[in-house]
Formats: sequence, structure tokens, C-alpha cells
Amino acid sequence: MNQLEEYYNKFNEDKRLNSRHGKMEFIVTMKYVHKYLDVLTKEMGMSKSDISILDIGAGTGRYSIPLYEEGYDVTAVELVKHNLGMLKAKGSGVKAFQGNALKLKRFDADTFDFTLLFGPMYHLKTKEEQLQALLEAKRVTKPGGYILVAYVMNEYAFLTYGIKEGHVLENIADGKLDDTFHVRPGEDDLYMFMRTEDIEALNAEAGLERVQIISPDGPANHMRREVNALTEEQFQQFINYQLAVCERADLLGASAHTVDILRK
Repeated sequence: MNQLEEYYNKFNEDKRLNSRHGKMEFIVTMKYVHKYLDVLTKEMGMSKSDISILDIGAGTGRYSIPLYEEGYDVTAVELVKHNLGMLKAKGSGVKAFQGNALKLKRFDADTFDFTLLFGPMYHLKTKEEQLQALLEAKRVTKPGGYILVAYVMNEYAFLTYGIKEGHVLENIADGKLDDTFHVRPGEDDLYMFMRTEDIEALNAEAGLERVQIISPDGPANHMRREVNALTEEQFQQFINYQLAVCERADLLGASAHTVDILRK
């Protein structure tokens, strides 16, 4: 069992996704998933059941199961057996397999119309591995298909762990922050933190064209205590706010996550 598997065997992923910041991330992301699925159905004259979706790093099925229930043909790949078992235990018709984002050897080239890469880029700690995962997602996606890629952003990591939780000085001493305050993961760290220019460089190397980039959760992760204290009506307005501003370039880098929408 590797370090990542040990982490997710203890980490309650469903609890995170059902938290308020997790709900916001899901609601905003699904708006754009549906936007580009609708583009495919209109351009290709396809029904939902004709559109094949691959969810790489599917976790416990947060995206793959609802999309299957909407009528899409969904395949899920998950590295961690514990998460995969939870996905399968939910009893959906999602075709679920254990696999690694770095080598999707189970699938031929040009197989899927729509590919989600929502978890793996959080944990791949070198540019070479990130590029390999992006190229694998590109390989298995049909020409004209969409690839949606999620990243954890650098400023969120620095402001939350470094400043709010008080680790900035030890991070500097440990060499985990460079002169520009870009977080550099240590050997035992599990997350890779990105800036918008890092994402753009990956896309250029992979030869992928960006259609749009959005922030699904904005400041919600920074403000968990405040967000959890909101009334339901207040929280709904916070979601409405994020839906209104999630495409703003001036807010992208400071959000907790981004979703990069690419087309092959």
C-alpha cells in the first residue's frame, strides 16, 4: 500500500464532498460539465446514452454516479481500492476499474467523448508525471472531445497552511517555499499546488487547446468556518455569487481549485 492509499483509507472523501465548500465545488463544476456535454450532443446529434464519459480518479463516484443516472455511458477509474469499493457499493451502473492516471492501458486511443481528470493532478508531484497524466487523458479522448482537469491552487495552500495555520517559517526553513512563495512539496507531502502559468505551460507541452478555465469553489475553502455558519439562504447566495464570478481571471489564482476545460 502506497502513501496515497494510506491517506485515502483514512480520509472521508464523501464527508468532504458533502461539506458546504464541497457542495459549492460540485454545483459550479457540474454547471460546466453540463454546458460542454450539451455542446457535444448538439454538434454530433447524439443522445446522452451515446456519449461516453471517462472519470479518471473517480474517488467514491461523486461525478460519475450522477452522470450515469442522467443517462450517460460512464466509466470510472480509481487508484485507491478503498474509494473504488465505496463507489461500487453504491450500486450504480458505472463501469468501475482500478487503474492509474499515468497509464490507462485498459483503454484504446480515441475511446471517450468526454474525460474528467479531477483528482490525479492534486497528487502528481512532478511536472513529468502531470504531463504524462494529461497526455494519457488526451490519448483516450476522441478528436473533438473535451477534457476537464482540476488543480489545487498555490495561493490557497500558502494562505491556509502557511499563514492561517502558522507554518510559514518552518516551510521556508524546510525549503518548501521558493522566493516567489510557490509551494514545493516535500518527499512526504501528498499535494502539488499550481499557479495559472504552471497550468498553461502543461497545456502547451501536451498540445491541448483551452476552451475555458473556471474556479468552482473560489474562497469557500479559505473560509470554512464562516461558510459553515451561514444560514441556508445566505449559503445559497454565496453559491449564486460563485456561479456569477467563477470565470473571472482576477479571481482564479486565489481560489482553492480550478477546472481547466480543454478540447482535443
